[in-house]
Amino acid sequence: MVRRIDVTGTDGVRLAAWEFADPPKGRAESDRAPGVLLLHGLMGRASHWAPTARWLAERYRAVGLDQRGHGRSEKPAEGPYTREAYVSDAEAAIEQLGLGPVTVVGHAMGALTGWQLAAKRPDLVRAVVICDMRASALGAASQREWSDWFDSWPLPFATLADVRKWFGEDDPWVERPSPARGEFYAEVMAECEDGWRPVFSRRQMLRSRATWVFDAHWEELAQVRCPALVLRGLDGELGRAEAQEMVRVLPRGQYAEVADAGHLIHYDQPEGWRAAVEPFLEQLHEDSRGDREPVAP
Repeated sequence: MVRRIDVTGTDGVRLAAWEFADPPKGRAESDRAPGVLLLHGLMGRASHWAPTARWLAERYRAVGLDQRGHGRSEKPAEGPYTREAYVSDAEAAIEQLGLGPVTVVGHAMGALTGWQLAAKRPDLVRAVVICDMRASALGAASQREWSDWFDSWPLPFATLADVRKWFGEDDPWVERPSPARGEFYAEVMAECEDGWRPVFSRRQMLRSRATWVFDAHWEELAQVRCPALVLRGLDGELGRAEAQEMVRVLPRGQYAEVADAGHLIHYDQPEGWRAAVEPFLEQLHEDSRGDREPVAP
């Protein structure tokens, strides 16, 4: 079961949160399921986490958040689409849903939000999974490339099959055919009078991206005191050297990588993704049990 829960973000923006299972039954409040907040990347939506949420829901309370400007959440014309707004939205969602202390699992932009929130509110975040997000500045050239890429989209698409083919095969950014990438983008399209268009504003996406690509985020990374897993696909955007430096900077950092995976690790290689993430979560679970249980004399 998936149920929608509306929460209120900063500046009163309405956000759609999605709980991917029935609330745990028969649990005492003191033994409630640990919370996991799933944060998608730029242009994503909470539904992209559905395969992950299915196995998480066996033990955790898994909630995905459509971040502002994305999915079914509100898309205010003038924003704000700042780092502060995204972090405050996640903070508000955790508090309103009673998830804290929570493990934040974030992809790309969502991973940055996760570690910035962990640095800001260590009382709310017990662990972070950082999936394919760089801590270094990407620079102006990167932003120009994205703007040109958005302009190259052949909108509107006549059919969803056209969406899948263009993003999975014809997109000049695709190095080799990727059906999973085509499916990923098909999930963020909506049918309009003239064809299929993205559910987000590309202009707003560029505004959002502009709030992090020009700056490095090492200082905030070093302030994350909770356990943190830095995870990359071997063909993703986060290089091994930078990922390992991120682990070194994190006070309690760990490293994992998934073979045959690109940027969309959790969507492209769900089995490899689970094999990398689940042991980290299991160790957190065991550590928390150890903290609660008395030590025998």
